[in-house]
Amino acid sequence: MPPHVPIYLQWLAAAFFALALIHSFSTRHFERLAHKHPRHAGFWHLLGEVEVVFGLWASFLMALMFMLLGQAHTLTYLESRNFTEPLFVFAVMVIAGTRPVLSLARQGVVRLAALWPGPQNLPIYLVVLAFVPLLGSFITEPAAMTLGALLLRDTLFAKVVSERLKYATLGVLFVNVSIGGTLTPFAAPPVLMVAHIWQWDFAFMLQTFGWKAALAVLVNALGASWLFRRELTALPKSPAPQEAAVPASIMVVHVLFLAGVVFFAHHPVVFIGLVLLFLGFVTAWQQHQSPLILREALLVSFFLAGLVVLGGLQQWWLEPLLLGLPSDAVFYGALVLTAITDNAAITYLGSLVPGLSDDFKVALVAGAVTGGGLTLIANAPNPAGAAILKAYFPNNTIAPLRLLLAAIPPTMVAALAFRWL
Repeated sequence: MPPHVPIYLQWLAAAFFALALIHSFSTRHFERLAHKHPRHAGFWHLLGEVEVVFGLWASFLMALMFMLLGQAHTLTYLESRNFTEPLFVFAVMVIAGTRPVLSLARQGVVRLAALWPGPQNLPIYLVVLAFVPLLGSFITEPAAMTLGALLLRDTLFAKVVSERLKYATLGVLFVNVSIGGTLTPFAAPPVLMVAHIWQWDFAFMLQTFGWKAALAVLVNALGASWLFRRELTALPKSPAPQEAAVPASIMVVHVLFLAGVVFFAHHPVVFIGLVLLFLGFVTAWQQHQSPLILREALLVSFFLAGLVVLGGLQQWWLEPLLLGLPSDAVFYGALVLTAITDNAAITYLGSLVPGLSDDFKVALVAGAVTGGGLTLIANAPNPAGAAILKAYFPNNTIAPLRLLLAAIPPTMVAALAFRWL
């Protein structure tokens, strides 16, 4: 907690955080108001955009801080926050959501699914939910979420399917991406926060988390595929893309840009420069591109930036609550707390405390990643997936309670894998 923030403002920040949580669970209500009152539809649509919620309340809090403490203190607090993650998610979404990268990913999915005899809808669904989240351990979770959501959009959500299937798929996708990035020490935000400080290397991650995560991801994907096998096999075959094939050289350049952004993930001065150069490349070869998802990426970045601003003022109550738990209960405490705050914030608080036992550290991270699919704010990549897929839900809104209920079964599978294997 920055020393210049007085106690009364910490309480106000907690109140604003609670209001933001309530608001994020109420976006469907604002969308209904937009349809009932078209004269003020723009205002209600603004309040109904879940990606705007935390940025909006963070702006209110900063305006209040400006009035109470002045410009110098407000700017000091803002400049003490680390906005690398929101910027990184923006950069990854823009590049990973391009036609060449998506075409390459689709080709890989189709080839794997072709090993399955018969109709391809079911194996494609299985491969997307099982393979793409694990790919996140190498291309980072935000990139995996973007690719997974875009592939599901084109192969499933764009068709006429039940809402039950949509929510179950979203729940499995969110949980699998959250745990699927734990095979390496650099891809999942909650792991990234502690890996260097606690000296967790690739071998440690694979032995302690990776194989358990891979097993849980596969079980979740198989479970969803089996549960909805009849509906999936009854779906019409996805039409072949009407666009011209993307040259291999263009795909290679896009992959190199994505790899550069991932490699310099901790250095926004580099990866933002790469994104600007990438935009120039896209402009020069427009015939091989589809419209960039700039709006979705910016909204997600704004969402995460708001979470960074509001979350930075919650340490005074969150840290003693979490670290006051005994070692055997910290897994479940982290799992529950992750649902109401970003899981990277949970592990970051743990990294600040010296002398934690190895069991406590492992339980803290395992709980944080296990609960990362329960809500939109539980894991940084979740808003990216929601921004891409929400247009296929009623009123362009993903119901938070239905998402929570859909994510509970795959979360239980992940919990069993991390705690009992």
